[in-house]
Amino acid sequence: MTPAIVAQGLVKKYKDVTALDGVDLTVPTGTVLGLLGPNGAGKTTIVRILTTLLQPDAGSAEVAGIDVLAAPRAVRRKIGLSGQYAAVDEYLTGYENLEMIGRLYHLGRRRSSERARELLASFRLEDAADRPSKTYSGGMRRRLDLAGALVADPPVIFLDEPTTGLDPRGRTEMWDVIQTLVAGGTTLLLTTQYLEEADLLADDIVVIDHGRIIAHGTSDQLKQQVGGERLELTVRDASRLDEARTLLEPLAVGPATVEANRRALLFPVQGGAQTLTEALRVLDGAGLMLDDVGLRRPTLDDVFLSLTGHVSEDEPVSEKAGV
Repeated sequence: MTPAIVAQGLVKKYKDVTALDGVDLTVPTGTVLGLLGPNGAGKTTIVRILTTLLQPDAGSAEVAGIDVLAAPRAVRRKIGLSGQYAAVDEYLTGYENLEMIGRLYHLGRRRSSERARELLASFRLEDAADRPSKTYSGGMRRRLDLAGALVADPPVIFLDEPTTGLDPRGRTEMWDVIQTLVAGGTTLLLTTQYLEEADLLADDIVVIDHGRIIAHGTSDQLKQQVGGERLELTVRDASRLDEARTLLEPLAVGPATVEANRRALLFPVQGGAQTLTEALRVLDGAGLMLDDVGLRRPTLDDVFLSLTGHVSEDEPVSEKAGV
């Protein structure tokens, strides 16, 4: 599949802070790349470079087949951008915001008006179309901001933490919008602090920390890096703990962890519910009673904490400003 975004060796420094230290990215057309990392990792710097708002100190990048440094105006005609904060004029109505963006894209008066109405309908903002956007809820403002990024129907869209500050309902609505865009063939680069968001939306995930890519793969591939599935059980009779371990070792894909103080065994396994069912069959056949049993799958939170630790750094001033 032809890449919609390609970056090679991106470097950016702010005095003594290295925001990017040789970043390579490839995003196939019609897919979603989730870009994860703690504050200050370099996520927004990548977005700013790829959207022509910032020049790297070294490296190259292409978006929609166009060189970002050589032809920034041509790139801007192919992209949409929704930053960390809703970039709408609060004194204009929803319709006026979108119509104005269309005129700035030189769509013409009639097409700008038509496109504004189309997007207001698509984002369920028709009833609020003629209200000043300062009266909108946070979720409505975010939807209006994303609609603005789509006025010119760009093939590539950059979403920099698009659901920050939204309540669960607003976040779910935004996810629905994003999934609809992808289903239509749009390419997305998504930065987010919500790991379940990347798990749900991203075809591919890159984890960045201290300006470097430290992990890359699908959600399932990254989860396997922190141990995959784990069978956890608590035996009723502490004297049979070793027996339970011996019985279940053939089902495990690694050594068991024994927590004798709470009569617990933890096994790395594969096979999901089928393995759990087989483990219960084996233990029941031996007459071994359990107080608790479960199959735990790692989340992207586990991946994130395993790869980056718990410490987050403040972002450089240039990144805090957003896009």
